[in-house]
Amino acid sequence: MKRRWIGLAILAPALAAAHEGHGPEGPHWHATDAWGFVALGLVIAAALWLGRRK
Repeated sequence: MKRRWIGLAILAPALAAAHEGHGPEGPHWHATDAWGFVALGLVIAAALWLGRRK
């Protein structure tokens, strides 16, 4: 039974659908699309900050 739920959880993103144009390369994008870029920037900044210490 657990394997069934794991399989469904893995396949769930494939079922997601949105209208065309999401992301900065599209004709329009939402402010919430930028949060992923902000989070990525924070992770990179933290990695650089922590990586410089020896």
